[in-house]
Amino acid sequence: MKNVALYLAIAVIAAGCASKETKTDAPVTDRSSGVSQPSGTASGSTSTPAQQPSIAGNPLRDPSNILSKRSVFFDYDSNAVKDEYRGLVQAHSRYLGDKRDSKIRIEGNCDERGSREYNLALGQRRSDAIKKRLIVLGVTEVQIESVSLGEEKPRATGTGEEAWAQNRRADIVYK
Repeated sequence: MKNVALYLAIAVIAAGCASKETKTDAPVTDRSSGVSQPSGTASGSTSTPAQQPSIAGNPLRDPSNILSKRSVFFDYDSNAVKDEYRGLVQAHSRYLGDKRDSKIRIEGNCDERGSREYNLALGQRRSDAIKKRLIVLGVTEVQIESVSLGEEKPRATGTGEEAWAQNRRADIVYK
C-alpha cells in the first residue's frame, strides 16, 4: 500500500512539472459535468471546465491532443501494428470507452504496388489489426466498422519510398 501511495505522489509531482511537449495523453473526462479536457492541463488547480480554452471541448480537433492523430502506418507488405502506435490506439480506445455512442470506421490503405485484389486484402488486414487491438482494449465491436480502400485513396502521390510509406496506413475516421 505504501508503494501505491509513493507512485501516486510521484505521478502528481511529475504531472505538475510536465512540459507542454508531453501532453499527448487522451483527455480526462470530468464525470460530474461530462466535459473532456486534455490530461496534464490541470496541474493541481481547481479551475472549472468553463475556464478552459474552447478547443479543449473537442479533443478530436485539438492538434495538441493525441486523438487528433488518426493514422497508423505500416511497413511494406505488413499488417503488424508497430509499437510506436500503441499509445495512439490506446488513446482512441479510452475515448471510445468513455463515449459508447461514438462510432468509427477504420480504413485500411496500401501503396500502389501489388495487384488491386492483393491491396484490397492487405488493406482489410490492416484495418482488422487496428480493430482487434481496440476490441482487446475494451471497445465494443458495434462501435467499429473495418473496411479496405486498397490503393484507391492515396495520401501522397508519386512513386518512391517516401510516398509509398504515407500510403501504407489505416485511418481512424469518427462518424
